[in-house]
Amino acid sequence: MAHIGILGSGSWGTAIAFHLANQGYEVRLWARDPALAEEIQQTRQNSRYLPGFELPVDVLCSGDMGQVLAGATTAYFVVPSHGLRDVASVAAPLLDPQAHVVAACKGIENSTLQLMNEVLSATLRPEQAQRLCALGGPSFAREVAAGMPTAVCVASADSPSATRIQAQLNGERLRVYTTDDLIGLELGGALKNVIAIAVGASDGLGFGYNARAALITRGIAEITRLAVQLGANPQTLAGLGGLGDLVLTCTGDLSRNRRVGLLLGQGMSLEEVMGQSTMVAEGVRTARSAHALGQRVGVEMPITREVYLALYEGKAPTDAVSSLLQRALRPERDQ
Repeated sequence: MAHIGILGSGSWGTAIAFHLANQGYEVRLWARDPALAEEIQQTRQNSRYLPGFELPVDVLCSGDMGQVLAGATTAYFVVPSHGLRDVASVAAPLLDPQAHVVAACKGIENSTLQLMNEVLSATLRPEQAQRLCALGGPSFAREVAAGMPTAVCVASADSPSATRIQAQLNGERLRVYTTDDLIGLELGGALKNVIAIAVGASDGLGFGYNARAALITRGIAEITRLAVQLGANPQTLAGLGGLGDLVLTCTGDLSRNRRVGLLLGQGMSLEEVMGQSTMVAEGVRTARSAHALGQRVGVEMPITREVYLALYEGKAPTDAVSSLLQRALRPERDQ
């Protein structure tokens, strides 16, 4: 029977399954951990990653990827960025060549500096890669599952594919837009996590709203610089996948990346921070790859650089702030 397959049973994958099932689709959700898959299937709840929501009966959860993908007309990849290549390599031969594929994870692969759509394009069949889409925009999983008003964006180089996924996801409380700018949408979604760590650290140090606003504004400036250098449309970064996602992740209390920065600013080590949560804060890994990517293409990214130094070279958050404030004076607008 035709259905939608979702690979990844974290909070966002579970929320997408919840939403699509409420839209009337049959959904199969894959969990890497067989024990978690069994628990979700039996209790109808993902108590580990999205507690408090009872999954509709039209959601089947399984640890068998073949069962989840066999006959799927669409496959959503919602796994941590560092595991996407391995999951996609296993999934490719199991997935119908005519199925649509959606990258619903955000990050930049450390080893290759590739975006998520590039990782999928390199591992899937050519027919699948031609219809590849990416999902982005300001969307906390818990709010989507709760039916709170949300707007997101689907990007694809193939307009009919973007329109198909738009219609599939769009609902009474979830409005979906489309774009052909895969690079802009994906870079906005990946890099906002790094800026959110900086904002969290500022908040943890006790700095005020002025500092937060400055980091968000200058953050979108450096995200846009890198994205445009790599071929993105600057208008994309002023939209849902850029500024919208950045503001949400930098200010929302549900933001894992902001919380990482908050605890770092309060004096905890990265190891202590990461030991507090079972969920992935993508900005920690992305800080490394974003810093390397900026250096590779010659784009200045001062906030990203200071986050990288704080995470991986032991620079104190207070010293990172001083470095940002004491940089050489310059015009605000890039020349």
